[in-house]
Amino acid sequence: MSAVVAEGVWKFYGDFPALRDISLRVEPGACLALLGRNGAGKTTLLRILAGLSNASRGRVRVFDGESRDQDTRRRVGVLGHGIAVYEEFSAYENLRLFAGLYGLADPRKTALQWLERTGLERVKDGLVREFSRGMRQRLAVARAFLHDPSVLLLDEPFTALDDRAIAVLQELLAQARSREHTIILSTHQLREALALATHVALINRGRLAYTGERTQQMLDDTGWLYRNYGEG
Repeated sequence: MSAVVAEGVWKFYGDFPALRDISLRVEPGACLALLGRNGAGKTTLLRILAGLSNASRGRVRVFDGESRDQDTRRRVGVLGHGIAVYEEFSAYENLRLFAGLYGLADPRKTALQWLERTGLERVKDGLVREFSRGMRQRLAVARAFLHDPSVLLLDEPFTALDDRAIAVLQELLAQARSREHTIILSTHQLREALALATHVALINRGRLAYTGERTQQMLDDTGWLYRNYGEG
């Protein structure tokens, strides 16, 4: 059974097709680097895979379940542009809430563990609206990983992270890889993404221009993919 499948996915905003007939399959344990220029459709696709947006046409499956099903969402961790935490809650209240929503056995213990792991234990009772962007991002990292998801969907995850958060995220991704969890990662940091990836997909103006295994040639020449399959 594939971890993530998209079949003939289209997304329209009015008459504009942001995604055009996207079909791809990501196997368990794979790390897919989702590449493309600004506006290519990467974030739109990730939101559909995460069940945060509906496809206009086509179908998405996560471990053979509908992406918007509650059971499926418990298996998915999402880290994206919008930091999905509650501004008027404390850091601790946020993580305890999400741990409860995911049905974890001890939400309080889980929240405290992840606050410590992301270096937020000293400000656990501080309101998120008073946090710096880097602190919010660390909290968002904790929220995305605390339920031990089998599938990770990451949209520009290193944006605005402070050094500690980058180190934490890199460690978490390495652990996810070692446990054969599935990762789909969208980023403009080509060298870092390609070093982590087992597979690559390039979106060009809403269409899937390339998909396949990550090769040594891509690592040696990070511009090769765009020169051969990207926009002119």
